[in-house]
Amino acid sequence: MPMSKRPSPAKTPTDPAESVTRDLAEARAETAASPGSASAGMGTAAPATEPKRTRRGRPGYDRETLINKATEVFVARGYDGTSMDTVARELGITKSAIYHHVTSKEELLRLAINRGTDALASAVESESHREDLSALDRLRHAVHSSVLILIEYHHSVTLLLRVRGNSAVERDALEQRRQIDMKIRALVAEAIAEGGVRADFPPGLVTRLLFGMVNSITEWYRPSYPVDPETIAEAVTAMAFAGLAIPRRE
Repeated sequence: MPMSKRPSPAKTPTDPAESVTRDLAEARAETAASPGSASAGMGTAAPATEPKRTRRGRPGYDRETLINKATEVFVARGYDGTSMDTVARELGITKSAIYHHVTSKEELLRLAINRGTDALASAVESESHREDLSALDRLRHAVHSSVLILIEYHHSVTLLLRVRGNSAVERDALEQRRQIDMKIRALVAEAIAEGGVRADFPPGLVTRLLFGMVNSITEWYRPSYPVDPETIAEAVTAMAFAGLAIPRRE
């Protein structure tokens, strides 16, 4: 009696669960045998690749933004009355994020002040040494540039004007102010000697009054002020030097 042939696997009735299991096994085998598979030819499925872990960036601000924001907090609350906890809270970051950029509150103050003083000192220095202008015009340009810098670095210059020498950082800032004042005074004295500025007031007084007007901008200027910085600088320069002009003789 001839033996009956076994049905082919494709025609063998199977349980649905067994069919799914077989299909999965065949899919794994095909993946393992593919040329791009790490386990090709080994007859085993390649282990599942774990997703790469992306390293999160350090939370907080970059260095420049941190200095800007901290300067605003120092101006609003006063440096002496502001702790690093307060700075962190106001900025919405942790103290460790701040210490990633600076080592102390004093260093943060130094960086905040230096942004304005460095720009002022550079402008006054460059104008003082221009050989193509008279002393009066150099003085005029120095005042004009100082107004623009004060507006651009409003909070930084405000801090500079408020320090009282209570720490080494503040004493350094006061010395920087003194150096800038000396350069302006030298320009005033030179302009007087050339006959460009009235000589009936001493250079020191003229310097104080001149920059008293410039520095007063920190008290009222805000970015929302409806006059552009260039117009403000022109107005200050025009008013100041109209008063410094040598009186006409009748």
